Amino acid sequence: MQNTEILVLPSSSMVNTTQDPFYFILTGIPGFEAYHIWISNPFCCLYTISIMGNTAILTVIRTEPSLIQPMYLFLSMLALTDLGLTLSTLPTVIQLLWFNIQKISFEGCFAQFFFLHAFSLMESSVLLAMSFDRYVAICRPLHYATILTNSVVGRMGLAILCRCVLAVLPSLFLLKCLLFCCSHLLSHSYCLHQDMIRLVCADIRVNNWYAFVVVLLIIVMDPLLIMLSYTLILKSILGTASWTERLRALNNCLSHMLAVLVLYVPMVGVSMTHRFAKHAPPIVHVIMANIYLLAPPVMNPIIYSVKTKQIRQGIFHLLFQRKMH
Repeated sequence: MQNTEILVLPSSSMVNTTQDPFYFILTGIPGFEAYHIWISNPFCCLYTISIMGNTAILTVIRTEPSLIQPMYLFLSMLALTDLGLTLSTLPTVIQLLWFNIQKISFEGCFAQFFFLHAFSLMESSVLLAMSFDRYVAICRPLHYATILTNSVVGRMGLAILCRCVLAVLPSLFLLKCLLFCCSHLLSHSYCLHQDMIRLVCADIRVNNWYAFVVVLLIIVMDPLLIMLSYTLILKSILGTASWTERLRALNNCLSHMLAVLVLYVPMVGVSMTHRFAKHAPPIVHVIMANIYLLAPPVMNPIIYSVKTKQIRQGIFHLLFQRKMH
């Protein structure tokens, strides 16, 4: 009789969903649950801008033979990464805001965890590769064509992919092996590692140490190497060029510098909020996390469309071509 009760309980409609071992529970905007349908409007606008903007950049680079060169191949990698980052969070955010669907299966949550963190690390890695491209173009212009061939760029792209996948997979497997507590309530509308790990009822020292190593080798190392490349670029520019050439060289780097700021400023903001504002209202953490995940995919296509003449002309060409047809 006791065994029968155990079998019946999981299927009972009286069971609290937060106790369901097969689901995580997502959270929308704390305190504004009644306004989720209205809050979804700006989210939909941002997702639309990101998807259309990055798709337009990829289409322009693919259809313009003159853009098949390292700088634009790296830009296409950035656009693909931004598109992947957008599509990683879109399903759960929209289903929660539109339909108030808070449940996500363990498998679905771990899948989102993998893609979300992999694309986030790829963003940093691609920006590092782009800074190397700018360094070679400005400091070693005569050797640019021989150093950064299309095959070399392709191998760099493959290395970035392997680097990020191999960085995320161990943390995923380490987390999946642990036992979760009765409460499966997450504090965001998507599955983040730092959010999921706090629900574990086990020793997480190995997970924390591994996360620390990943942060050190990628999140800390990448911006330091980017700063090093720009230090060398500035040293080269100030040492040899005229003022006109200096401004032209800096203008060529401006789009990339803005993309770096768009990624790392929100990242630092999120870290500072988690470190020094632990007792801040939950909505503060939610807003900072959304800015961190949405700012790069939304702003990068705008930055490169405005600042890069070839991309801007290619987008205009696509628009007018469609109107004519």
